[in-house]
Amino acid sequence: MWYFCDVFGRIWQPPFILFNLLAFWIAPAFLHPQCLDFKPPFQPQQELQFCQMYKYFGCCDYARDQELMAKYYRIMDNFDYYGFSNCAAFVQDLICQECSPYAAHLFDAEDPSTPVRTIPGLCPDYCSQFHSKCRSFLTLMSDDPRLAELQHDQSRLCQYLELDDPDYCYPHLLSNEKLTKNLGRTTEDSDGCLQLCLEEVANGLQNPLAMVHANDGTHRFFVAEQVGLVWVYLPDRSKLEKPFLNITKAVLTSPWEGDERGFLGLTFHPDFKYNGKLYVYYSVEVGIDERIRISEFRISSADMNVVDHGSERIILEIDEPASNHNGGQLLFADDGYLYIFTGDGGMAGDPFGKFGNAQNKSALLGKVLRIDVDDNERGPLYRIPPDNPFVHEPNARPEVFAYGVRNMWRCSVDRGDPNTKEGKGRIFCGDVGQNKYEEVDIVEKGQNYGWRAKEGFSCYDKKLCANSSLDDVLPIYAYPHKMGKSVTGGYVYRGCENPNLNGMYIFGDFMSGRLMSLKENKNTGNWEYNEICMGVGLTCSFPGLINNYYPYIISFAEDEAGELYFMSTEIPSATSPTGVVYKIVDPSRRAPPGKCHYEPLSVRVRSNLIPFEPKETLIGVHVPTKHPRLSNPEEPPDTGSKTWLQELLDIFRKQDEQVTPTPFTPTTPKPLRTSRQRKGRRRKGKHKNGAVRLVGDEEGRRDRGRVEVYANGEWGTVCDDLWNTKNAIVVCRQLGFQYALKAAKHAEFGEGTSLKIILDDVQCEGTEETLLDCQHAGIGTHNCAHYEDAGVICGDLVSGLD
Repeated sequence: MWYFCDVFGRIWQPPFILFNLLAFWIAPAFLHPQCLDFKPPFQPQQELQFCQMYKYFGCCDYARDQELMAKYYRIMDNFDYYGFSNCAAFVQDLICQECSPYAAHLFDAEDPSTPVRTIPGLCPDYCSQFHSKCRSFLTLMSDDPRLAELQHDQSRLCQYLELDDPDYCYPHLLSNEKLTKNLGRTTEDSDGCLQLCLEEVANGLQNPLAMVHANDGTHRFFVAEQVGLVWVYLPDRSKLEKPFLNITKAVLTSPWEGDERGFLGLTFHPDFKYNGKLYVYYSVEVGIDERIRISEFRISSADMNVVDHGSERIILEIDEPASNHNGGQLLFADDGYLYIFTGDGGMAGDPFGKFGNAQNKSALLGKVLRIDVDDNERGPLYRIPPDNPFVHEPNARPEVFAYGVRNMWRCSVDRGDPNTKEGKGRIFCGDVGQNKYEEVDIVEKGQNYGWRAKEGFSCYDKKLCANSSLDDVLPIYAYPHKMGKSVTGGYVYRGCENPNLNGMYIFGDFMSGRLMSLKENKNTGNWEYNEICMGVGLTCSFPGLINNYYPYIISFAEDEAGELYFMSTEIPSATSPTGVVYKIVDPSRRAPPGKCHYEPLSVRVRSNLIPFEPKETLIGVHVPTKHPRLSNPEEPPDTGSKTWLQELLDIFRKQDEQVTPTPFTPTTPKPLRTSRQRKGRRRKGKHKNGAVRLVGDEEGRRDRGRVEVYANGEWGTVCDDLWNTKNAIVVCRQLGFQYALKAAKHAEFGEGTSLKIILDDVQCEGTEETLLDCQHAGIGTHNCAHYEDAGVICGDLVSGLD
């Protein structure tokens, strides 16, 4: 899979640079089914009666099908028996193309700012047939005056009805395997990566690490920032100027990138609509001690969009021996109890006590806790559920529901299949690993999830791992640090708008920016993995959709209707206002019109509203949706004129004069961010410090190979831990190329075993001069082997034609 980063660090898929554009214009390399309302096709809820060729998948619901049938009979009333027998099939065919999954292409309507054709684009042979038999009906179908002018001239009429892209003409598109294969399924690329798109929902947030809803029918969503602010967003995505909650003075955090302390969790009581209760999880400093605090608040009696800050009651506090591994998830499961997910206390390897906090059931750290906070106005602030698994075990804390966790970051409750409710109530968690593996678990009562004996499926503490009494539960999925180094747990999709995603657990990785999915195989019980990529080409070219996001994936969320979101940021600092909320969209299929409609309850607003203004856009070379004709079709060919390829290049050059893609240099250049200041002059010699070369390509191509870097007088290789396209951009630009087409991993271009490993954990912004200017573990410092040697594939606009 080829990844790109733009100059601002957003993750996206490769743009259509010129050689891909040529391929697109010649053949539809990337499918883009689209209806006349500029949205994806769908499966009708009620079977169509008239346009039955699209009864399983297309752009018409039953009501529109009936309207088209009525239109058909109005037209056919103008024909005698002979005309009816000759033209009925033609009329039905053309009328029903409004229901085609490719209606926007057939009617040349991909660009919502331009007029739509009144007759679908026809293939020349089909056009000739209907012209010879029943051309007169065209004026009954359309009020386009041009059709009346050309009605008796077959050549000019068919030329007028022809599409610029012949692959989409009717009826040949029905037999075009590229267009019909897997139609309606979530698109995968050649590597099996699911092509999805995003919709920007909110921006300008400071490390947004939780987004929740109140389940009160208002469909508001509440976004929490690490500094201790919570904001209210209305269903129209406008933001209330006054914060919902502000406990910034109490929250312990800092501007340091990667600080794990702060406001970490928020959840509403299942009966919030009636009792006004909500719960928060945050870091505090008490004297010289750091603690995590779980508090209860109530909504203000005067304003439904503001918390009564004086109502705070501290439910639980736990001492934190270190500043990391603070956990942070709060949620109410289907049983109505409050679940609290704590980290193991921090440092490395859970060094606390004989077996660590996570395996010690008398400690509250490294656990999943379950408590009852109902009816707590009098008496204890919480009670122990009578069926908690260790209530009768001596020395065990009765709050413990499950143990052996390291630092579960983001958990969720499965709503269950919308129809069968299968899977309902399962609790999914991402548990951050130590130095080898990240894992995803399903949390169940009384289970041991293995840490510190195990990390993923692997032994960490070999002595403890060999203990026969461990009796631990293995994760449903684990991945190595080659793929990412800090899992962010997600949700099982159970929404309405993207039916193909139902049952898919979607999650990510904070460090690598990778989006991932798991789906349970009902036959084997195994969870099958697919990576998620941003849609390439025209895949995401629907109104409001984008194909890029900032790389640090902090959290996932579910709105009141069950649609799925995630939050990420450009700079992982509690005070950096670069956080964005994205909604996940499957562009290959939507729900039928009207099926997902809901009416939010009214919200009385006492604060000023800040309208939402999206800032993100589709990234990549602009492809005109109205394909320009390369020459006047009515003029005879000029053998001395430019070839179609030269003419097409001229079109692109004209576009480039207006908007020139600049993958490496932003409009306003950013200062280089380096891991250290370079001092003194460079050493004299044949090679300069930081020089790079590409080796190992079997065909000897100069634009690809294993990356070797020159440092301190010797050449060496680079490890692929954290290797991404921003790193590749630095290498390719240094070698004189415009683009980084791929950040190659796993020694794709062979192992440089004769050399030392020079760099590991390289993290570039994409604007540095050399890899040495990027953040890294230090020259010669590494924790990897040569089977992880990194490489690149570079390219530029012209060489792509070779």
